[in-house]
Amino acid sequence: MRKPAARGNRKETYTSKHKLNFKLSAARPEVKLSCTMSLDVVPSLLLFLSMFGASQACLQDPAAAYRFTGAVCRLTYPAAVVLNEKTTKVIEAAFQHARYPSVKGEKYLFLIGTVLYALENLEIHNLSIGRSAFELRPGEGISMEITNVSAVFNGRIQYGYGSWLVNIEHSIDFEIESQIDLGINPKLYCGAGKVAADTSDCFLNFHKLSLHLQGDKEPNWLKKLFTDFITFTVKLVVKGQICKEINKVASILADFIQERAEQFLSDGDISVDIGVAAAPVITANYIESYHKGLTSYRNVSAVINESVFQPDQLTEHKMLYFWVSDQIFNPMFTAAHHDGRFQLNLSGAELTELFKTKLSSPMPEYIRKCLLESGSPQLSVWSSSVPHLHTSTLGTNIRGTLSAQLHCGAPDAPTLFFQAEVDIDITASYADKKVFLQSNRSEIFVLQAEFASLNQTHLDFIREALEKIGIPKVLSVFETEVTRLLDKQGTDLFDIFNPEVLPQEGFVVIQMDFGFPHHLLVEFLRRTLE
Repeated sequence: MRKPAARGNRKETYTSKHKLNFKLSAARPEVKLSCTMSLDVVPSLLLFLSMFGASQACLQDPAAAYRFTGAVCRLTYPAAVVLNEKTTKVIEAAFQHARYPSVKGEKYLFLIGTVLYALENLEIHNLSIGRSAFELRPGEGISMEITNVSAVFNGRIQYGYGSWLVNIEHSIDFEIESQIDLGINPKLYCGAGKVAADTSDCFLNFHKLSLHLQGDKEPNWLKKLFTDFITFTVKLVVKGQICKEINKVASILADFIQERAEQFLSDGDISVDIGVAAAPVITANYIESYHKGLTSYRNVSAVINESVFQPDQLTEHKMLYFWVSDQIFNPMFTAAHHDGRFQLNLSGAELTELFKTKLSSPMPEYIRKCLLESGSPQLSVWSSSVPHLHTSTLGTNIRGTLSAQLHCGAPDAPTLFFQAEVDIDITASYADKKVFLQSNRSEIFVLQAEFASLNQTHLDFIREALEKIGIPKVLSVFETEVTRLLDKQGTDLFDIFNPEVLPQEGFVVIQMDFGFPHHLLVEFLRRTLE
C-alpha cells in the first residue's frame, strides 16, 4: 500500500464568507460516471483477440515487449477445450454458407464425340460433424482436426454431346454423399497491431464420395464419366471454398470481438488502444497475448514503457487470466477527470435518507434545516484533482481531492461549499453477476470549507459524514454503474465461475473459469452469415 504523503502540520481550514466559482445543474438528480472506469472482468475478456489502433509495430521478441505491455491475457488449455467445443458450429457455418462456383469441362469420347458439361447450383444438405480435436504446439500454432464430417451435396449437371450423326443436350440433377475429415493448423501472428490468425494451412480428406444421378437411368458410360468429373470437381471446389469460408468466418468473428472491445473501452473523447505489443506466445499449456493499453484523450495518447510484467506473475490452474497494469488505470483516471466524468448529484428524498445514518458528530442546525425543511436540498460532488491509483497486495489505493456543494434553495445560493482530500484503500470482487467494491481504510482531510458560520464541530461532522455516508454511497453507485456497464456488454450472459481479483504490486490479476454460452455463438453466426 502506498502511504499517504506527509502532511506536516497542515491544518484543516475554513473561511466565513460566501464563495462560488462553479456552475452546477440542479434540474434533477443525476449520476454521471465514466464508461471507461473499470477493467475488472468483461473488458479483459475481450482482450484475447482484440485491438484498437496500432500505435507501433509489434516487437518480435515478447520479452522485449514486456515493458511496453499494459495488459496480458492468458488462455489456458482447459479454456481452449471449452472454446473448441464451439468449433463445430463455426465449421458448420463455413460449410453451409460457402458459395460454390459453377465449373465447366469437356471430354472427347470415341463415337460420341466431345462431351461438354457444367456443374451448377451446388448446395449442401444434411450436414453433421463427428468430433473436433486440437493441440497447442509450442512455438508453432494450433493443430485442429474435425473428423467424420458427413454431408450431402445437391446440384445439377448440364451436358451435351454429339457427332455428325447426333447432337444431344441434357440436364440432370445429382446428389453426392460424402464423408470428410478436415484439418486446420492456424498460426497466430502480429498483424497490423492485432492478434491475427492465418488459416491457410487447411486440408480436406474425402473418405467417401458417392454419386447418385436422378433416377440412375442414364447410360453407364455417362455415369462413369460424371462420377470421375464430379469426384474431381467436388474435391477441388469444396476444399477451396470451405477453407476460404473458414478463414472468412474466423476473420469476421475476430473483427466482431475487436469491435466489442473497442466499443467497451471507448466513450466520447476517451479511447484505449489495446493493440498487441508482440506476437502471442503458445506453449503446451496456454496461449498468451500482450496488449498496449494506451489511453487516448482528445488525440493525446498515454505512454507505457516501464511495465513490470513477467510471465511468472500468472499461473495455470484457472482457465482465463488477465494481467492489468496501474499504468492503464491512471491515464484513464486522468482522462475521465479532465472530461468531467467524476460527478455525483443527489437531491430530494434520496439525499435526506442518506443523512439518517447515525453519526457520532452532531449535525449542524443549518444542515438539518436544509435537509428536512427546505424541500429541495441538492448535493453536488465532483473531483477537483486527478485521482491517483496505486495497487499493492493490500488492495488499490486511490488518492484525490473532491469538492462538494450543498444547496438548500435557489441554485445561486449555496448553503455549504467544501474541499477534502480523500485517501482510500479498495478491494474489488465479482460474484452473482455483480461488481462489489469494499473500502478497507480511508483518511479524510477537510482542506477548505466556506459558509457564514463554521467551527471545528462542523468540520468534524463533514469529515465523518464523508467517511460513513459519502464514501459508501460513491462506491455503491460505482458498483451499480459498473455492473450495468458490464451487463450492457453481455457479461451476464457468460457463465463465470470463481472469479478472483488479486491486487499485486503495481498491477492486478483477474482470474476465472468460464463457460461459453452456446446461444451467443449461434446468434452471432446467424446474424453475421444471413
